[in-house]
Amino acid sequence: MDRISALRNVEDALADFEAGDASLGDVEDRVLGVLRTYATEFDEGDVSAYRATGDPRVEGTVVVAESEEEARERVAARVDEVPEFRVEPVG
Repeated sequence: MDRISALRNVEDALADFEAGDASLGDVEDRVLGVLRTYATEFDEGDVSAYRATGDPRVEGTVVVAESEEEARERVAARVDEVPEFRVEPVG
């Protein structure tokens, strides 16, 4: 899914909420689904999406980076104490 498609899907979810055709929970689920799809299909030039696994403090964290090393650095920057974890390409 490209950025324009993702934005259109989010806009559709918001329009349904505004029209009373969707609850806030429904919209949250739809938007989360859009973001997850966008992240798992992300491939933009020299960068890719990477998911952290291992320590619960970073489990499931997804970052965009040029390499696994850079991805590890970005994940580690999000926590106070650097845990043991791995990063793997998403998708």
